[in-house]
Amino acid sequence: MARFLMSQRMRLLQGAGAWCAVCLVAGFALAEDAPKGASGSAKDRALEDSAAVLAKYREFIPPPAGKPAGTPRAVSPEGVAYLQRLRKNTPFGTNQFDLKALRAGMGTRRVPTNKEIQITLVKAGDVPCEWVIAPGADPDVRVLYIHGGGFVSGSGGFYLTVAAHLSTYAKCAVLLVDYRLAPEHKFPAGLDDCVTAHEWMRANGPTEAKAAKATFVAGDSAGGNLTLATVLALRNRKLTLPAGAMPLSSTTDFTLVSESLKTANDPIISSKTMPVFRDYYLKATDDPRDPLASPVFGDYHGIPPLLIQVGEHEMLRDDSVRVAQKAKADGCQVTLELWPGMFHVFQSHEPLLPEAREAFGHMAAFMQKCMSR
Repeated sequence: MARFLMSQRMRLLQGAGAWCAVCLVAGFALAEDAPKGASGSAKDRALEDSAAVLAKYREFIPPPAGKPAGTPRAVSPEGVAYLQRLRKNTPFGTNQFDLKALRAGMGTRRVPTNKEIQITLVKAGDVPCEWVIAPGADPDVRVLYIHGGGFVSGSGGFYLTVAAHLSTYAKCAVLLVDYRLAPEHKFPAGLDDCVTAHEWMRANGPTEAKAAKATFVAGDSAGGNLTLATVLALRNRKLTLPAGAMPLSSTTDFTLVSESLKTANDPIISSKTMPVFRDYYLKATDDPRDPLASPVFGDYHGIPPLLIQVGEHEMLRDDSVRVAQKAKADGCQVTLELWPGMFHVFQSHEPLLPEAREAFGHMAAFMQKCMSR
C-alpha cells in the first residue's frame, strides 16, 4: 500500500494528493485528532495507543544509529511536527475516491535538485524505464525500483527524487520501471513488466550491455507488493534472483484482514480505499489469495534476504508485519523495521526527515551485506 513537488505539497495533501505513495494508534497526534473515549484526555489516550503499538512491536523497532538493539528510539522533532501537519488534512479516500485527480498528481515529474544526477530514458524490451545515477554510483550494482500508486497511478518520473536518494546513499544505479497500470491492465500485467525489467537490467547497464555485478528489487506501497511478487515470480519461473529485496510500506493481503486496517489512525490514506484498489487491480475471476497478488500467502523458501520498512502510523502496518513473519517462518532471512512516529512511505517525503535519511542508510547497509554474502 506510494511525493509531490514541494510547491504543490500542502495543496496536494488535501484530497487526492494526500497519499504521497499510494498503495496503497496515533501517537504524537493533536488532541483534537485523537479518538474520543470514556476517560482521560484525548491527547493522553492517543499517546497510550501509540505506546501500546510500540510495545507490541518493540523487537522490530530499529535502535538509534550507533546504539545496540533494544535501545529506545525517540521520534525526531521534525517527524513529530510533520505528522501533526499531516493530521490537519483529510486522508485520501475518506469521502470519495478520485482516480482522475490521483493520476494527475502522481503523474507529475519530480526532477532532483542535484543537477549532477544523471537521468536516462530507456526501454526494457517494450517496457518504458528510466535510469537514475548519482555521482560516484557503481553502474554494475543495480536496483529495480517499482513505484507506488495503488496499482492504478504513479510513474517513474514521480519517483526520480526517491531514486536519486537511493542511488546516492547506496552508490548504485536505479532503474525506475513504468509498468502497466490497472484498471486498463489488470493483474498480472504490471507484474510481468517488472519481471521483464529485472531480466533486462541484469544484462544491461546505464551505458552499455554489460552484466550486473549484483541486482536488487525495491518499491513502496503497491510497488512493495510488486517487489515481493517479482521476487516470487522470478523464483517460480526459475529465473535469476536478485541479491536482495526491499519492500517499503507494502500492501500484501487483498483479503484485507490485517488488524491495522481497522485500528491504525493513518494520516495519509483511508482504509476505505483498499477494496477499490483491489477491484481495480484484480479481475473478478482472480483469487485474492494468489501469492503473486497477495504476497503474504507466498512460499518464501529460496527467496533472497528481505529488508522490510514500515511506519508506525500506517493502515498497512500489519501487512508488512505479517509478510515478514511468513517469510521468516519459511526460512528467509528477514529484517523488519517498524519506525516510530512515521507514516506511509516516510522515506519519500521532501525534505527528507532524519528518519528517512537513516532508513536510506539502512538500505545501503543491507545491500552491502547482501553482496558480501
